[in-house]
Amino acid sequence: MSLTLASWNINSLRLRLGLLPRLIEALAPDVLALQETKVPDALFPRLELEAFGFTAIAHRGMKGYNGVATLARRPFVVREGFPVFGGREDCRHLAVELATSIGPLLIHNFYVPAGGDIPDPEANPKFAHKLAFIEEVRAYFAAHPPKARTVVMGDLNIAPLPNDVWSHRQLLDVVSHTPVETEGLEAWRATGFVDAVRHFVPPEVKHFTWWSYRNRDWKVSDRGRRLDHIWVTPDLVPLLRRQVTLKEARDWERGSDHVPVAVTLDL
Repeated sequence: MSLTLASWNINSLRLRLGLLPRLIEALAPDVLALQETKVPDALFPRLELEAFGFTAIAHRGMKGYNGVATLARRPFVVREGFPVFGGREDCRHLAVELATSIGPLLIHNFYVPAGGDIPDPEANPKFAHKLAFIEEVRAYFAAHPPKARTVVMGDLNIAPLPNDVWSHRQLLDVVSHTPVETEGLEAWRATGFVDAVRHFVPPEVKHFTWWSYRNRDWKVSDRGRRLDHIWVTPDLVPLLRRQVTLKEARDWERGSDHVPVAVTLDL
């Protein structure tokens, strides 16, 4: 058996609901983690998503901002008891436990704060909040090391490696690639995870998942960043079979500025 896990910052679920069949056709995900759903729980389009074959659905949302949802084609249980990271309940984390042939798989869906435009925590409260969020998550996993069969995926809003951005030198003082952010994210990952996408894509190869709407021709400029990630605990690394970064989704009509990423495990 195989299990495909996909993550996508959809940048408004209701606006881009009609694009999900294209994602499903391309990736055939068994589990789909969405971020920036921008829909309050009372208006969540559960029936439409069930019609796409997702029989297990969990979501945390608010009007106009943030929001995460995890969808699966097999039953799962929502895991509670995690801290409110960053000191605000603004719908940025959701954990579910999925039954598999090798035992329960714990899947964390994260939407890390973007951090605004100024990389100075004193001048920019949004950046301070982002750094606090990352540190609190790192501290949590350091105090509660991830057990076997654990996955972190989502829009982590940081491009940690030099080739995760179009120009390492030019973006060192740009939010999402500053040293304080990249070091914080790598410290979080080092609590017990392996970068599943970079397992397949060597670090010397440029690899992106986000291109700004401000670029008139994103393909020509190719000024991207790798903000969307899937990490797995070391026990799952031998089961990894492939990764797909669905770059063509950036050209979908009214598409998100992020593209879906997916990995497949052989169970």
